[in-house]
Amino acid sequence: MNQWIEIVYVVASVMFILGIKMMGNADTARKGNLLSAWAMLLAVVVTLWNQEVISFGWIAVGIFIGAVIGVVAAKRVALTEMPELVALFNGFGGLASLLVGWAEVKSTGNLTSLASISILLTVWIGSVTFIGSKVAYLKLSGKMPGRSIAFPGMKWLNIFIALAIIASGVIWMTMGIGIAFYITLGLALILGFLAVIPIGGGDMPVVISLLNSCSGLAACAAGFVIVNNVLIVAGCLVGTSGLILTVIMCKAMNRTLSNVLFGGFSVASSKTGAIVEGEMKGITPEDAYYVLEAAQQVVVVPGYGMAVAQAQHAAKELGEILEANGTEVRYCIHPVAGRMPGHMNVLLAEADVPYEQLHEMDDVNPTMEMVDVAIVIGANDVVNPSAADDETSPIYGMPIINTHEAKTVFVLKRGKGAGFSGLENSLFFRENTRMIYGDAKATLTALIAAFKG
Repeated sequence: MNQWIEIVYVVASVMFILGIKMMGNADTARKGNLLSAWAMLLAVVVTLWNQEVISFGWIAVGIFIGAVIGVVAAKRVALTEMPELVALFNGFGGLASLLVGWAEVKSTGNLTSLASISILLTVWIGSVTFIGSKVAYLKLSGKMPGRSIAFPGMKWLNIFIALAIIASGVIWMTMGIGIAFYITLGLALILGFLAVIPIGGGDMPVVISLLNSCSGLAACAAGFVIVNNVLIVAGCLVGTSGLILTVIMCKAMNRTLSNVLFGGFSVASSKTGAIVEGEMKGITPEDAYYVLEAAQQVVVVPGYGMAVAQAQHAAKELGEILEANGTEVRYCIHPVAGRMPGHMNVLLAEADVPYEQLHEMDDVNPTMEMVDVAIVIGANDVVNPSAADDETSPIYGMPIINTHEAKTVFVLKRGKGAGFSGLENSLFFRENTRMIYGDAKATLTALIAAFKG
């Protein structure tokens, strides 16, 4: 029977690998997600049945409750809230691993050195992931200030807590003092809180990605605790893919991985950037129509504002009208647009925008000077020219979409406020930029009406 269980685990592991592979392509991403879900269901059911933890009846009850929660979340959570939802899921993954380690301590007497080390890693990583993800959720949802919250000596306090965690863990492992384990648990939870509260502004996508990797590492450690191969494989896959995504995000935000891991992003920059001079020049949708009507090449740059306005369907309709008018339309998506990697891709896919029209920043930037009109819908920091030409700017060096090089730039924006990082965008003051104020969906609808005339 154990051999058959291991075979099922191998099948589930292969399904996980194939699922992640399929998620790399827009055409097969949904099937890959479904395949991975079935793999997890198979692994969980077989594990619970093999260990005689609960009966099939209770397994069915658990599946039903989980399915109801999943359906309700899928229906009620807006796409604008997806980053917050991802942060919550990361946290629950860390909590599950933490509980596995804790349960093993409560139920097992004599532990081997390998088991003790695995439990400590599970508790440490799971605790930091759980609390850190909850703080990320609160910041993204606006339930706590999104800015950096720090105090003098915070780094040294974090280092002291980390050393205390290691010391108490060693004491528990070598001397078997129970209180030392709970001290380790409590300190790890405190460290998770202190590690994330200093993070603010545009750094949050990196944090979400890193916490996603941590949740996978916690699951992997939990797999060693309960000696479960499929959990080890699944944890490694999540941890590795999350780490790869973190590296990609770091490059997109001009940060090194060591800078992220050792808290470089948690320190508020002393740079403030040069004072932006001039004024923003507004234009009406009716006047913008005449420019778009004559355009041969148009690049649409979506941002979080498009998600808030739910303007993706209107953007797609305008793109179809422009194509029918003989205009080449492309969508240029920054790696960190929308507070989370892939957020804009999901929104545009929901509106059935052809995947071939979605382009990465590096593919569009070399041709931006030939673009007649760049339409920026709710994006801000990812199109700020200060990142390229203002060495005093906090975001100097961050790769951006060079919309300022287009012949004309239309910026769809509700008002004159700053972006997620709190910085003034010099693009809005350029001679080739015109601001179209108001709700992005309403503005796009007005442009569509002007074309339909």
